[in-house]
Amino acid sequence: MKRKLIAAVGVAGMMVSVAACGSSDGDKGGKTDASGNKTLTVWVMDGSAPDAWMAAVNKEFEASHKGVKVKVEKQQWNGIQEKVTAALSEDNAPDVLELGNTQTTGYAATGGLADLTGDKAKLGYDAWNKGILPSAELDGKLYAAPWWAASRVVVYDKAAYKKAGVTPPKTRQEWIDGLKKLKASDPKSQPIYLPGQSWYVLAGFVWDEGGDLAVKDGDKWKGALGTPQAAAGMNFYKELASYSTAPKDKDEATPQQSTDIVPKGGVASWIGLGWEAGGAIDAMKKAGKTADFGYFPIPGKTADKPGSVFFGGSNLAVAERSANKDLAKEWLAFAAGKAQMTKYGEAVQGGLIPNIPAAQFKPAAGSFAEAMVQASGTGRITPVTAGWANVETAPNPIKDYMTKVLKGEDPAKAGAAADKVIDERINQK
Repeated sequence: MKRKLIAAVGVAGMMVSVAACGSSDGDKGGKTDASGNKTLTVWVMDGSAPDAWMAAVNKEFEASHKGVKVKVEKQQWNGIQEKVTAALSEDNAPDVLELGNTQTTGYAATGGLADLTGDKAKLGYDAWNKGILPSAELDGKLYAAPWWAASRVVVYDKAAYKKAGVTPPKTRQEWIDGLKKLKASDPKSQPIYLPGQSWYVLAGFVWDEGGDLAVKDGDKWKGALGTPQAAAGMNFYKELASYSTAPKDKDEATPQQSTDIVPKGGVASWIGLGWEAGGAIDAMKKAGKTADFGYFPIPGKTADKPGSVFFGGSNLAVAERSANKDLAKEWLAFAAGKAQMTKYGEAVQGGLIPNIPAAQFKPAAGSFAEAMVQASGTGRITPVTAGWANVETAPNPIKDYMTKVLKGEDPAKAGAAADKVIDERINQK
């Protein structure tokens, strides 16, 4: 996944990038600059970390590593996969690079990332958030350090909820009951804006039912949308969508819900990321309107815990062909350690789930970040296998499945058809 981070105060300061940075093992003589310093090259996506935070990290690291210079090279998302693939095959590969958490296993499977399994203790493995960690591992081996993650929450119009007499729900049933009240209060508005193909939202509902998008079957993987658990999750999604007039064959970015739909009015609630909430606030301000949003975690089946959410985020990985592997691992352990991650959280006002729970910055009461942190214990990621990237490639079979069901097709039939596509793609090398 890819997002852009805006380091600012409040919701507009949410982490919006879903990318990361990484490093590697075993020095091969190293690279030196014109002044004779050993140079450690770090690739970071544009907007993924506050400049001041990164500068402070590198200043402190260089002070404790005489003769070492950290060179940060910002990368653009456009064409980055091709650029990373090429870089990892060359002798002058970057030492540390930023990878999205759904991309990491793909690069690990091709041999482009250094095996960090033997460095778990030094990297702080035991303290990492267990919901984020799986994206950094493949076949029992560690190929990256988790950096941070972000997840979706429900964003609602406080005025609309107050008018309808609705308070933030704790359970799915309370959620539905509230949508009914919102519809009765204002029949011309949408109680919730929910596009038909918001598959990351669906994933959470499927996980809540005990299912998954795909499961391991011996040495291979197979799709799991044809299961009763997936059908139950999809049927709940369909019930929510019945209170929305959003397109059944589009996702949340087509059109962009936060800037193209919400600012026009007539939307009492929607499900989105922090950067989307910030974007909606800015768009409404430009239109001469004032946003008054509230936030709550996606409700679970019972009140004892929120619903499951997809963790989009970043991992820090080390290139296998790095000329400074040992040094890169030291930088990785330092930058992703508790002390620096605590400062990182402060810099973005708590708008992320850090790799170390103890480094979580306490977000402001009533903020998007507070709602997101409340659901941090239910965060999960997509199936951890190199072939998952093939599943997400357009046309995404999960999206097609959702549209079919929303248009009336039986979930089991639509799921079986989607599973055939998933089976073929997920097992491709």
